[in-house]
Amino acid sequence: MYDMLVRGRDEFGVVAVKAEFEAEGTRPDELQRLVHIAHYANLKVALKIGGCEAISDLLSSKLFGASHIIAPMVETPYALKKYIEAKEKTHGENPGGVKFLFNLETQTTLDNIDQMIQIARTGVDGVVFGRVDFTLSRGMPRGAINDPAITEAVLKVARHCRDNDLDLVVGGSVSVEALDSLKQIRQVRLDRFETRKVVFDGAALDTGRIEAGILNAVAFETAWLKNKRDYYSAIASEDSKRIEMMEARLH
Repeated sequence: MYDMLVRGRDEFGVVAVKAEFEAEGTRPDELQRLVHIAHYANLKVALKIGGCEAISDLLSSKLFGASHIIAPMVETPYALKKYIEAKEKTHGENPGGVKFLFNLETQTTLDNIDQMIQIARTGVDGVVFGRVDFTLSRGMPRGAINDPAITEAVLKVARHCRDNDLDLVVGGSVSVEALDSLKQIRQVRLDRFETRKVVFDGAALDTGRIEAGILNAVAFETAWLKNKRDYYSAIASEDSKRIEMMEARLH
């Protein structure tokens, strides 16, 4: 996994690894191992917390050294204000280079985007557009993620980010099939894009090797899941012989 990340960093524009306390349900010991690998590969760590006011998650992000923090399901101006208040409570007004972003993943958020961008200008660093949940929130099938209507929605947000100097990150089933859409978005603004576990610099799209980069990211995630499986399998079976011995005594 370390070799894959170093190759991603040196050849494909990888800038960070990613974990989620939210939908992925990353456990503390898993995150610690991911942070360990990222540290040695000289990569940053992006962490999606559990909600706009997840104080415990924000405090944990400091302990683990997350450099990018994303709040999910921030759908209204009020929720964004609560997120800003929470991050200022835990990190202060000068968070030491940590970037704070909010997830745009529903049609409701897009409907409120004009007002939310004005709040975001002085309180957060950018927007992460979650294309899968956004597509589903419109009642469209997951396979429609690269539909022109979805890309146009991202472009609307890209224009807002460009005009207000906010980062734009795009996620959600980023694969080779998404490259045409991502390149179109980058013409307006695209700072980073991400798979489930790997974050790329937007400039990686300008090279001729991004297809190989995405395959390398998929290989890393596959290796990570296998490592996770083997890690917990070892824990689950470590007392098997002891259990057999104790049961024999009971009988």
